Amino acid sequence: MNNTTNALDHLAQAAQTHTAKTQTMLQGARLLVVDDSKLMRMGITRSLRQLGIEHIELASNGREALQLLSQEAFDLMLLDIEMPEMTGLEVLADMQKKPELRGFPVIVISGGQDIEDVVRCIEMGAEDYLPKPFSPVLLKARLTTSIERKRLRDLETMQRQQLQIQHKQLAHEQNKTENLLLNILPTSVTQRLKGGEKRIADAHQDVTVLFADLVGFTELSKGMSAAKLVDMLDEIFSSFDAIVGEAGVEKIKTIGDSYMLVGGAPEPREDHAQAVVNVAFAMLSAIQSINDQHGTQLQIRVGVNSGPVVAGVIGMHKFTYDLWGNTVNVASRMESTGAVGKIHISPATAERLDNKFVLQERGAITIKGIGPLETFFVQGQRVP
Repeated sequence: MNNTTNALDHLAQAAQTHTAKTQTMLQGARLLVVDDSKLMRMGITRSLRQLGIEHIELASNGREALQLLSQEAFDLMLLDIEMPEMTGLEVLADMQKKPELRGFPVIVISGGQDIEDVVRCIEMGAEDYLPKPFSPVLLKARLTTSIERKRLRDLETMQRQQLQIQHKQLAHEQNKTENLLLNILPTSVTQRLKGGEKRIADAHQDVTVLFADLVGFTELSKGMSAAKLVDMLDEIFSSFDAIVGEAGVEKIKTIGDSYMLVGGAPEPREDHAQAVVNVAFAMLSAIQSINDQHGTQLQIRVGVNSGPVVAGVIGMHKFTYDLWGNTVNVASRMESTGAVGKIHISPATAERLDNKFVLQERGAITIKGIGPLETFFVQGQRVP
């Protein structure tokens, strides 16, 4: 007996809760009543107020109704079918042409004499219909059902919009991440990492490596503030970055006031030596332009070598694309043993220039681990 009583109490409580929610929903709803008869508008309004609905707008014809729908937000429209200026069918047809009104809940009001018109209204998007005269119970049931559907559709729309916003935000963050990777790593390497490769290490049989070191920058920087020092380096290296990007070679890294790049990796190219030497001349010109602009006397020393390297990505959190091998070591030595304002190249690079540049013999220099090596300064492109 106690179990039965508890169950009945629970059902009664649930019913009361549902009734209270329904009443609250009706009280907060905004309705548009459209009827050419003033008496009918008054009667419908009275019936709606008896149900607790307070927000009611009235329209005497279809054109006025469409104007109100375009200006204000409503939860439901009660629409008379038979109106002289614009019928309910014509109102529905016009609403179907407007994406913002398509699917808006409409209950058509019918005298019941022509059921075919009611069916046509339903086919044209009306959600339900009410026969005249109204039954208060039926009116409340129709209104409650339609408004609940409207609220659910609004909720789904809001959730869908939130998902779209989140999707756009996620896509934006992904683009930021990809752009960051592209600023750190070569494009082809970034694509391989995105494709799931865990360890990237490639052997390149023939590339050209360049080191460029700023000469005189340490002395110049002594009288600079930290901010000005960084600004100056940023201007210099940004100009180098632009040259490298346009030439289709790859920046590897900056080391203090030194700059390292490679031609022929990670994307192979036959003219890698010529491309890198042309970049070196462009870097010399860039430094001269910066000197003219700021009244400075900065110069660079450039060293170039060609041969095989191993290239790959190292690091877990801060990725770095780097090169290893004797070719890199010799290129570094070409820079450190070179001359200010000149492009110092190894015999391996000289051979790959295919006699397209004028070379000046430097003479033999001693390379640690290799011994004496005949090197060259590049004076410029050879005139055909």
